[in-house]
Order: sequence, then structure tokens, then C-alpha cells
Amino acid sequence: MASDDLRIGGRKLRDLPKVSLHDHLDGGLRPQTVLELADEVDLDLPADDAKGLEAWFSDHIDGGSLEDYLEKFSVTVGVMQTREGLVRTAKEFVEDLAADGVVYGEVRWAPEQHLTRGLSLDEVVDAVQEGIEAGEDAADARGRDIRVGQLLTALRHNDNARDIAELAVSWRGRGVVGFDLAGPEDGFLPQRHREAFDYLAEQFFPTTVHAGEGAGLASIRSALLDGRALRLGHGVRIANDLDVVSREGEEVQVTFGDLARWVRDREITLELSPTSNLQSGAVTAWGDTMDAHPFDLLYQLDFSVTVNVDNRLMSATTLTRELGLLAQAFEYDLDDLEAFQLNAAAGAFLPVEEREELIEIISEGFQR
Repeated sequence: MASDDLRIGGRKLRDLPKVSLHDHLDGGLRPQTVLELADEVDLDLPADDAKGLEAWFSDHIDGGSLEDYLEKFSVTVGVMQTREGLVRTAKEFVEDLAADGVVYGEVRWAPEQHLTRGLSLDEVVDAVQEGIEAGEDAADARGRDIRVGQLLTALRHNDNARDIAELAVSWRGRGVVGFDLAGPEDGFLPQRHREAFDYLAEQFFPTTVHAGEGAGLASIRSALLDGRALRLGHGVRIANDLDVVSREGEEVQVTFGDLARWVRDREITLELSPTSNLQSGAVTAWGDTMDAHPFDLLYQLDFSVTVNVDNRLMSATTLTRELGLLAQAFEYDLDDLEAFQLNAAAGAFLPVEEREELIEIISEGFQR
């Protein structure tokens, strides 16, 4: 049975309420949409039909490095340079989330990458927000209730993080719920953008930072100290700060490093993306199969683990599929899958009252 159709405890995984915290807009386009938008902007593609394009994305991403994984985004970003393209991709993105059973999502994207055809930073954010709201309305018309907030991403290898931070804060209350730092991780510590993070802290604006995916503990440390990150984008290499003394069945004895203990004890949310982590080489130290992923180790040690897709198109996946793969690899039951969604709800960049409502929705949905 395909993981998308998997049932656990008599429940179809796709129908369970889910929270998506780490989902890139430019990594979640529909292949047919890429084809049609590319034609409008006269962009050459590596394939001339939707099936071939989908295969191109999924067949060429297992290079084992984050840099190889990121290379494919030049195509999707290339078709997202007009207002019409941004509105359409955002609308379809929300519709696809809703079809995946997501009731709350946060979509991250880098506004600075969408300015080549004359749009301003404010205009691209406005276009994406229009698309999100249209997608929410379309989902509602189909009987699916979903809410989606924007995370504005600055690129760590560029020098305009302060501008993006100010942009994010200016859109607070109008659709933007947080700030993200992404891009090639190795060699670009969050410390480079301390001024932007200082500003965000002064504004009490929440941040998530990609760390512990393409680089190790120093990157995670800088994300927490310099970035004041409330969540870690992936963060999987925090397992490098754990020394497994013994493991018998579900009994694990571990010596914690100071960084790992801080992340665990402070309940810093880990935005884990199992399939993507395997494809980008983030978990090579542990193996190259799902059952070797340190997800289960972190879960058993009470880290605040969440399940995410990272990039639906690039990884040919859905949140339903990711949950199914984990359930098969580690024999998780409905209680485990619910725990991952509750962790995500607790880590959402929402006011506490709205997080409590989200937790209620998830609990009721799993009990039904």
C-alpha cells in the first residue's frame, strides 16, 4: 500500500488534521503550473510535459549535498516573477496543503528572489498574500478549513537580511507571522546577520533559522545565540551532540552535550523533514535509509520533533506521505502521529489562544 493511502488504527492518514511548519513556496509548485508559467515568461525548461518535468525534479535531487538539492530552485523561482505567477502559485499551494489534510500551515519564501520583472518587495508579499487568501477561500468552498501564514526568508549568503526583517515586521498582522533565514548553510553562520536578528528581537518578532541541515553544531549554536531562533529549520544534526551509551529496544541511554540539552529542555521546535534530510545528505552520518534517520532517537529523548515536507515538488512528497514513511520505519501508531502534530501546533507562530484552538482541532480530529 502506498504511504499516501496508508491507514493506521483504521484511520486514513490523509484525513487526519496536520500542521505544516516547514514548507517552501518555491519548492511546492505543480509541474503543470511550472510549464504554463514558463511559457508565459519565455523560460526554457528541461522537459516539455508535466510528467517529464516532475521526473526531472525527482530524479536529479539525490546528490547527497544541500547545494545540489538547492540547484533546482532556479526553475521554480524563474516562473514566479510576475504578480499573476505569484498569486497563482500561492493559491494552488494552499489548495494542495488543504488536500493533504493540513489545517494550519506556514509557507516560507524569499521575496528578494522575485524582483526581476519590476515588482517591489511590498508588491511580491502582497501578491503572495492575495494568493493565500484565495486558496483559503477555495479550500473553504470544498469544505476544508485551513489557515496559512507567511514566513519571509532572508538568504544567508546575501547582505540584506535587515531589509527583509523590516519588511516582515511591516507586514505583521497582515499575513506575515515570522522570519526565516535560509540558503547555503555551510560557511554562512547566522552571526553574519546579527543586526537583523537584534532588530527582530527588539520588535518581539518570531524567528526560525535553517540550521543543522547543511552544517553542524556551530550553526545551531549561532541560530540560538545570534538568531534567538524559537525553531530550528531541520536541526537534525543536533543529534551530533548526543552520545548514545546503549540502546536496547525502546530503552536508550544517552549522554547529552550542553547544546542538545538546551534544545531539548527549552523545547526548541525541530522542523524535521525526513525525505529531504536523506536527499540533502543531512543525515549521512547515520545512514541513507528512513529507518536510520535520527528522528526516532530524538523523539524517544523527548525533543520537540515535528514532521515536514520541506519541498513537495523537489522531494516528490506530501505531509501524509512523510507520516506514512515514518510510521512504517518506526512502527508508530496514531498516538505518535498526534504527538508530532501537537508539537507543531505548540511551535506555531500564533498567539497562545490560537495555538490552544489549533491543539483542540488536532485532538478532536484524531479522536474522531
